Amino acid sequence: MSQVTLSATPPRTGWIAGLLTALAAAGPAAAAEPTTLELTRTIPLQGVAGRYDHLAVDGPGGRLFIANLSNNSFDVVDLKAGKLITQIPGQKKIQGVAYVPDLDRIFVGNGADGVCNAFDGRDYRLLHSAKLDDADNVRYDPRTRQVYVIHADKALTAIDPRTFAVKATIKLPGAPEGFQIDPTRPRLYINTLRPAQVSAIDTEKNEAVGTYSLTLADANYPLTLDPAGRRVFVGCRKPSMIVALDADTGKEVTSVPIPGDTDDLFFDAKRNRLYAVCGEGFVAVAERKGADRLEVVEKIPTARLARTGLFDAQSGRLYVVLPRRSDREGPTLRVYQAKP
Repeated sequence: MSQVTLSATPPRTGWIAGLLTALAAAGPAAAAEPTTLELTRTIPLQGVAGRYDHLAVDGPGGRLFIANLSNNSFDVVDLKAGKLITQIPGQKKIQGVAYVPDLDRIFVGNGADGVCNAFDGRDYRLLHSAKLDDADNVRYDPRTRQVYVIHADKALTAIDPRTFAVKATIKLPGAPEGFQIDPTRPRLYINTLRPAQVSAIDTEKNEAVGTYSLTLADANYPLTLDPAGRRVFVGCRKPSMIVALDADTGKEVTSVPIPGDTDDLFFDAKRNRLYAVCGEGFVAVAERKGADRLEVVEKIPTARLARTGLFDAQSGRLYVVLPRRSDREGPTLRVYQAKP
């Protein structure tokens, strides 16, 4: 009987050796490009190291308005030219910005000054200052033609943007944070803290019509709406998650974990997505899977303290501000285009 000798280590074939050599030369695999958001532009900004706050957009005019919190300035970016065009200084602890297109006026909330300032959109001159202690976030309701400002002590004030007259001041159950206006009916939803709640406001009567307690999470800062689906999405920091509420009953219907330190949250109705801008250094993209199930499908890296932005539904663009840090160049504005 013939004897067959087996080798203890079979020889490598040429193609296997070549493949291993190529992989070793290539090094670590490059990160895959995001599939939900495409970075289309980076625009240099100006300012000292530190945080930015909220933004507003003038779509037809191609301008973005930014609350430059660390710089105490109200900044204007020309989106068509891709550059910062002016900074209005002296806005101490500027936090919120709202644009009134039919009047071409910009309203900003300044916490340290305790005012809501109104500026002319043509030459950016100051038109009026409304005294509101610790003025914070600002929004415009085209239905009622009123500007809403949250401020101390636990209050929401409605202002006529044409005459600057105060139309109403609504008392809230806690310290106010993010709020959004339903464009389809007379409703405004606002986060309040300690305890964590969401309040529903009738914007025709300017009065509270409901208060909904949060049990799944605390530190509820940003908020966004799905008016057609009757859902209120709340961004929370303790623990870090998005909590979805029934807009009519306030019932918590679902939640999903996200990165930490979120301060802005947006709903993209066309793509049935949520974009959470998180100061931990990510934009979290969550998709609706079924009637009431959320899944984070991407976490797009940004930078630490980059926790504010703006989603413009008309253009499908998400704007995110990356603050300047003491050890890096900056600040910058990133422009993402939603895909597909």
